[in-house]
Amino acid sequence: MRIAVPKETRAGERRVALVPESCKKLIAKGMQVGIERGAGEGAYLSDDAYQAVGVTIYSDAAALLSEADFVCKVQPPTVEEVDRMRSGAMLLTTLVPVRNLDVVRKLAEKRISALATDCIPRTTRAQSMDTLSSMANIAGYKAVLIAASELSKYFPMFMTAAGTIFPAKVFVIGAGVAGLQAIATAKRLGATVTATDTRRVVAEQVQSLGAKFVGVESEEDAQTATGYAKELSAEFYRKQAELIAAQCAANDAVITTALIGGVKAPRLITREMVQKMQPGSVIVDLAAEGGGNCELTRPGETVIENGVKIIGPLNLPATMPKDASTLYSRNLVTFLLEFWKDNRFNLDLKDEIIAGALVTHEGQVLHAGARAALESEGKA
Repeated sequence: MRIAVPKETRAGERRVALVPESCKKLIAKGMQVGIERGAGEGAYLSDDAYQAVGVTIYSDAAALLSEADFVCKVQPPTVEEVDRMRSGAMLLTTLVPVRNLDVVRKLAEKRISALATDCIPRTTRAQSMDTLSSMANIAGYKAVLIAASELSKYFPMFMTAAGTIFPAKVFVIGAGVAGLQAIATAKRLGATVTATDTRRVVAEQVQSLGAKFVGVESEEDAQTATGYAKELSAEFYRKQAELIAAQCAANDAVITTALIGGVKAPRLITREMVQKMQPGSVIVDLAAEGGGNCELTRPGETVIENGVKIIGPLNLPATMPKDASTLYSRNLVTFLLEFWKDNRFNLDLKDEIIAGALVTHEGQVLHAGARAALESEGKA
């Protein structure tokens, strides 16, 4: 099987899908790996490092893609990249199907079997393949560094000759992987941390990191069978809004990480809530790409409202490209080797991981959300 790793083309993307250590493992299993010249440069990985483990370097991206049986990427491919892939090939990448309908349509047209790492079920068996968690961990860490850098106060307590400076207060919304890493990082920097989540099952995890958990008392189950948060009742959200408003007003830095189904960002912080925060406070909205948890968030920008900075960072893992590429690459290799049987990749449609991740296959769109959105477009 010939695996291709093209250079990422999205602006600001510095990661690479496979690092040399991973390529070595795949080659040892009998696979051939080709990579576009310079694909690893953004992550400080030279072409020489790839060649040293037996990877073939391609100067022509079109030739690389057209010859590949299996393409590995970090970002969703462009329509043009899909056009270059041969019909019937396989693709493994972050795809977010409902946000990239043109690409999904083209993948189906080209009869590509597209496997989305962001659709892999969150099960114990699939944990080591979960790129969302690997990248969310980095995002949660980096979000706290941004908040600490932009805040008008110290994070830790300082006792000086000029008197004592008390620790900053940080509020984290969402206690998934990104949120838990944000809590841990803020605590390591010396802040006082409070966190909330619609899933009360995570309260113990929050408390184990030294933070205080606050949540809405409810009998509603906020977690799907696949481990994601789901939408709840209007009454629940009314109570949640009251809790969030009070916490935003009482804290110096707010970090939001909430996504429904791993894709849609619920609107949790209103303009009115921001206006009641102390000037000099900071909001770092990690859900910016999904529309933002704050009403005032502008993806990729910093907005100032009543002296409060609302920061909407995009693609934070790409700002730590070396470690991010290594972790992402290890996830992909684990996935590939899990289904490598008899010297070929076994696309077992009955396997729960394959079934969850497979977005397009044999000309059909299998992802329910993307299929519904495409059908809706066709009726418009």
